[in-house]
Amino acid sequence: MNKNFNTQQTDRIIEMAWEDRTPFEAILFQFGVSESEVIELMRSELKESSFKLWRKRVNSGVSQKHLKKRNDDIKRFRCSRQRTISNNKISKR
Repeated sequence: MNKNFNTQQTDRIIEMAWEDRTPFEAILFQFGVSESEVIELMRSELKESSFKLWRKRVNSGVSQKHLKKRNDDIKRFRCSRQRTISNNKISKR
């Protein structure tokens, strides 16, 4: 993969890939990174054991990483509360 992402973008791609309900299509839409490129990124950024656990979970059928496996339509990519989150801490209200 020859795309250069900053640390925040790389972290966000990994976070999205790790989430079971975020499909690869959402990552492709937001970052222009295909499923195979996500796998390559995960392989290079994660420890080997973490990568193996992630691949096992994605391939096990439990994960909903593909739109074809999902029953619902995706209308948004973010949690409704995500705007109040900064630096992984929920802001005081």
